[in-house]
Formats: sequence, structure tokens, C-alpha cells
Amino acid sequence: MHGQRIGYVRVSSFDQNPERQLEQVEVDKVFTDMASGKDIRRPELERLLAFVREGDTVVVHSMDRLARNLDDLRHLVQGLTLRGVRIDFVKERLTFTGEDSPMANLMLSVMGAFAEFERALIHERQREGIALAKQRGAYRGRKRSLNSEQVAKLKQRVAAGEQKALIARDLGISRETLYQYLHNS
Repeated sequence: MHGQRIGYVRVSSFDQNPERQLEQVEVDKVFTDMASGKDIRRPELERLLAFVREGDTVVVHSMDRLARNLDDLRHLVQGLTLRGVRIDFVKERLTFTGEDSPMANLMLSVMGAFAEFERALIHERQREGIALAKQRGAYRGRKRSLNSEQVAKLKQRVAAGEQKALIARDLGISRETLYQYLHNS
């Protein structure tokens, strides 16, 4: 019995075209994330992991679309293959079933390491670009999440003893951002 072919697509920004990744690849269902590959906590990836069953095949354009971190890539591939799910990487022309050859495992490690290296280069170029923009006076930093009125209400609610996690959720910010507003004001 053959399972379904499930596609996974990930793009980092909204201006990228997700359709090109599995163009001309036959799949029964596709899960598409518009998120960074820096970690594996992505909504559609989590839905895919909950959806796939033994006998299914997960089809991904390339390894760096699944994960940009070697440990995460290995974890995902191993977790899926242990469940009897096959993984096909189209660009690399590699398939993982759990009964993989030493060469296939080496390729997974090498290609995963390249994806991780590429992510590090992206961050390095970003930091260099920001430093140059700051020197020119063109970098203003990230736009603030809350205006001064919202920050004042945030502080009132904290002073009143409300749970910080609830306040952050209501304001659409992370708890870390909430703490930054409390400490930087």
C-alpha cells in the first residue's frame, strides 16, 4: 500500500514565489510556510508532521527549505523515517527511508552543513549592511511595536498585577518584547 505524496514548501519572505519550488512535481497535498528556516517551529511544518502517516512520502524542493540547521535537518529526517515516512529532496535527488546507505547519510550531513553555513553568511552580510547604513546615518532600526500610549497602558496593567503573558498576547507582542518595554522605559 502506497501512501500520499505530501509537499512541503518554505519561503522566507512574502515576495518570494512558493509555487516554483514544487513546480511539475506531483503531490496530493502541500503545506507552505512563509517563515525563516532558523528553527523548526513553523506552523505549516508542525501541521505536516501531525498529518503524515506511515507509507507517505514528504517531498521538499531542497534540504535548506526543510531546515537551515544541521541538527534540525537530521532530527526531522530521522523522526520522519522512524515513523515510516519517506523523504524526497528534489534538487539534491536524494531520498531517505530510514534504511539509508552511509553515502546518503554523508550527503545529508554535508548538504545540511552547507545550508547552515549559508545562513551564517546571510547574517554576516546583514550585520555588515546594517553597520554601513549606521555609518551613513541611514539606519534607524526596527519600527517600534507599540506607541507611547500602548506602552503606558502596558505598564499600568503590569502594575495592577495582570499576567505578563496575557498582556503580551493582547498586544500582539512576545513576552520578550514586553520585558524590553518594561526595562527600557
